[in-house]
Amino acid sequence: MMNLLLSILILLVTIICESRLSQAASGEWMPVVLWHGMGDCCCNPLSLGKIEKVIRKTLGNETNKNEVYIHSIKIGSNAFEDTLNGYFKNVNEQVEEACQHIRNDPKLASGYNAIGFSQGSQFLRALAQRCPGPNMNNLISIGGQHQGVFGLPHCEYPDIKYCDYIRKILDVGAYWSWVQAKFVQAEYWHDPYNEEKYIEGSVFLADINNEKQLNRSYITNLRKLKNFVMVKFNQDTMVIPRESEWFGFYTPGQGVNITSLRESRLYIEDRLGLRKMDKAGKLHFLEVDGDHLQFHMEWFIDNIINKYLRVTT
Repeated sequence: MMNLLLSILILLVTIICESRLSQAASGEWMPVVLWHGMGDCCCNPLSLGKIEKVIRKTLGNETNKNEVYIHSIKIGSNAFEDTLNGYFKNVNEQVEEACQHIRNDPKLASGYNAIGFSQGSQFLRALAQRCPGPNMNNLISIGGQHQGVFGLPHCEYPDIKYCDYIRKILDVGAYWSWVQAKFVQAEYWHDPYNEEKYIEGSVFLADINNEKQLNRSYITNLRKLKNFVMVKFNQDTMVIPRESEWFGFYTPGQGVNITSLRESRLYIEDRLGLRKMDKAGKLHFLEVDGDHLQFHMEWFIDNIINKYLRVTT
């Protein structure tokens, strides 16, 4: 009888210890990866730096957790190069470089949540589709252009001289091979009047949207996400059309009427797995009344941090 009681006691102690170990191992906040938008950089204290502070302050209120680790993607050796590369470095090369950064960061080995701002959103989606390890848990797209743009974008910082230059190039020859090789915004330029030309000439967007040859690994990898959150700005004057932030776009052959995600070939044929993700409750469509990336931090805390970043590893 004594041996039986001792065995039960040892078993209970073992279960409790294993539970404590499990809690200790999974008690840290899941790291966060950020990717900035056009005209910005990884380390701007007025943009992503501010976002980092809010995330750390909000999650830092949990006294039993260490400070959340945040990796802000930098393409280049410094902030200036990072900003410049947001205009002039081939996006496929940027995604590959970001993949190496992620894989080489030991603090991200157990997975991470990702937040993209403007064009950084579709770059992070490409990362999820092409760079499946370590695992991306939640993907949050804030003002991303997942079906591209068809209009003259303005910059977040209008005094940057490159904006007008890019506009002129896109207006003339977005799908010229040398333009696609060097100009970032051309790589997600989507001309609804020339769908065939877009699919043939686009070296980035048409590929990650599986509009060229069907890449099943893109579907498999994207479906690993637990949540894919898309934020649309209802008065957006930068993203044309703004419905692209929810995977909507102009109906082919014209530039007025919009085809929503659920009405699109991409969804109906499930070329990215979005329909299955939608049915599984993994797609979340949020909207903000305001222009591009104009949101209150209270909204960001309530709708992004508290809902999608309170995840432990």
